[in-house]
Amino acid sequence: MAAQELRFTKTHEWVLVEGDTATLGITDYAQHELGDIVFIELPAVGKSIKVGDVISTVESVKSVSEVYAPISGAVAEVNRALEDGPGAVNTDPMGEGWIVKLTIADKAEVAKLMTAEAYDKEIGK
Repeated sequence: MAAQELRFTKTHEWVLVEGDTATLGITDYAQHELGDIVFIELPAVGKSIKVGDVISTVESVKSVSEVYAPISGAVAEVNRALEDGPGAVNTDPMGEGWIVKLTIADKAEVAKLMTAEAYDKEIGK
């Protein structure tokens, strides 16, 4: 995934928009801060999500963190591979470690998210 295709939140989620679908996950920065991830709670397919809702809980050896919805939509798909292999979020957080795909409710919400450049500034890169 090219960074310029992505949008980011201040709470360290990323979004990749492809048509009417958005793939979501946590950033490399977030997974690094969390440490080794041992469990991920996935939302139910079909669940309606609004901006700011908790869409997932990520448990690491250090702590438990919530993943927040950066945009609104309906859960179209979840990454079931994370149930048996949550470590994919550590090894490939912006690829195989994606968490959920949403059918986008309002594409205008995407424009409100940070670009890769703005996110890098946010985390001091």
